[in-house]
Amino acid sequence: MAKLSFAHVLKRLFVTKGLFVLLIDLALIMASMAISTAISSLGQFPSYLFSVLLWFLITLVIYGTMYYIAKIHIIIWKFASSVSYFKFILVYTFSSLLSMNVHSVLVKYANENVESLISLRQLPLGIYFTELVFSMLMLSVFRSLVRSIEWNIPYMSKAGEQENGRQNVMIIGCGYTGNFIINDSLRDPASPYNIACIIDDDPFKIGQMFNNIPVVGGCDTISENVKKYKISVIIFAISNLDAAVKSKILKSCVETGCTVKTAPSFTEIMNNAISPSQTRDIDINDLLGREPIKSDLKFITDFVKGKTVLVTGGGGSIGSELCRQIAKHSPKKLIIFDIYENSAYELQTELMRACPELDLTVLIGSVRDSSRVDLLLDKYRPDIIYHAAAHKHVPLMEDSPNEAIKNNILGTYKLVRSADKHGVKRFVMISTDKAVNPTNIMGATKRVCEMIIQCFNTHSSCEYVAVRFGNVLGSNGSVIPLFKKQIRAGGPVTVTHPDIIRYFMTIPEAVSLVLEAGAKAKGGEIFVLDMGQPVKILDLANNLITLMGYVPGEDIKIEFTGLRPGEKLYEELLMDEEGLASTENERIHVGHPLDIDEEKLFKVIAELEKRMYDDTADVRILVKELVPSYTYKSEKETVDA
Repeated sequence: MAKLSFAHVLKRLFVTKGLFVLLIDLALIMASMAISTAISSLGQFPSYLFSVLLWFLITLVIYGTMYYIAKIHIIIWKFASSVSYFKFILVYTFSSLLSMNVHSVLVKYANENVESLISLRQLPLGIYFTELVFSMLMLSVFRSLVRSIEWNIPYMSKAGEQENGRQNVMIIGCGYTGNFIINDSLRDPASPYNIACIIDDDPFKIGQMFNNIPVVGGCDTISENVKKYKISVIIFAISNLDAAVKSKILKSCVETGCTVKTAPSFTEIMNNAISPSQTRDIDINDLLGREPIKSDLKFITDFVKGKTVLVTGGGGSIGSELCRQIAKHSPKKLIIFDIYENSAYELQTELMRACPELDLTVLIGSVRDSSRVDLLLDKYRPDIIYHAAAHKHVPLMEDSPNEAIKNNILGTYKLVRSADKHGVKRFVMISTDKAVNPTNIMGATKRVCEMIIQCFNTHSSCEYVAVRFGNVLGSNGSVIPLFKKQIRAGGPVTVTHPDIIRYFMTIPEAVSLVLEAGAKAKGGEIFVLDMGQPVKILDLANNLITLMGYVPGEDIKIEFTGLRPGEKLYEELLMDEEGLASTENERIHVGHPLDIDEEKLFKVIAELEKRMYDDTADVRILVKELVPSYTYKSEKETVDA
């Protein structure tokens, strides 16, 4: 059997043995009564002897009973809030006053009604109040001792010492979240962390000790204190902080070369039962300086619940996240439709494990195939379609424009037509900021798709809408996976232009807004998601290099390769002529529908369907007839000549 130290014995007594704490409380109260009696009674003590003994007995019974009923003795003072302290003071004061009054009444009654050789005298009021003061003082000291023992055992190492393989840790933030993460480490003897120091910008905390750990300075001293305390790990533990300020602090942490983690927020700890020790590595999202985007989850649930939902392109980065979030909102049935069986199979396996109660169907096929689409919609009769299937890679589509037309324009047209035919109630198409004043065929085809759904909306009982947004972090074809591969290979990291900017949003954020916009649609709208402030791709590359532990420009070089075919320096989210209207969610806006020449639209689509299999034909000329703002390389070269 392991030998227990004296400190551990104390912990077991104070923390786990409520009866022991109660007995100590009563002993301290008796001691304070004895002191107050000696002070108040002076030389008259013998004449008060029996009255004092009765007071002691009454007090023991009342205090013991009240403490037990109120459960004061089993409060864990380490986590005691102001409510607990108020409860303690209230119960103690009430017990003291009750004891005084009961004693006074009994003495008076005994002297008037009971014949006895023993004379009971009323105690002077001063003795009660003196006892109240001494008891409160002694019990407060005892509570401080209990709290100190609960905090500091079994943690006995000194701040700054790195022992038994523990890593020295710096905590950023001495608030609620920092409090949780520190306490969790201190009370866990198996913790891999030795909390060495705390950083906090509050000048009143700097120089103070927090559970024997020094608050050594503000965020401007992170680098010097990392060296001073030989820090290996930095844990960011501030919950509610402006995203830009948080990003700046995290960049300072990353630049030290330490492992940087972020603690769960106080709300996550309280609401989701997440342990404070469940830190996560920071990622590029933390360094972007963006505020997190929130959606109306109840509205989404009410819309999706009990419905049959079809997601085209369900295996892709956007489509798969749509499926994950829809699965959480209790649909009647979820249908995944994708041409690529590997990603569809992986998503199927994931959802079956995560949502075993979900009625899930996974089908392989293409939106280009009219017969396949018609059979699918006729059999399953979906209430809602989220159309995410599309070719999206700009440079590849520049080299294969006919494929962009086949998949994006004609695939969407066939699906939209079938949705109208089979009574789909709502059709939500995923669009892109590249549809605005497009300089590439991918964006131009997406603009034509927006025109198709707006035309069908005017004639169909189905409500057709589009949701337009910019780049999503981590999606297939985004710069983040490419940059990571280049960094792991030792560089260089390739950026097309030093001034190129893009709007970014995480995949879950974008999808949650797509679901909310789709739920609130009335038909015909082009919803535009507010992507926040644009980000320079060069800054993104520098941040990612730093985050992965390298020095930009020294360890990993950055090369500029020039804009690719069809690529803009910046993307636009809204055409000028569309205007902009707000919604209940400040992140979702609505572009007013444009006047569209429907006869011309469907005539050109029919012509595209005839000519798209001829790779020698420049079908971009036809697309430009529908999208006059579309410009492409050959046209620019002609102008230059």
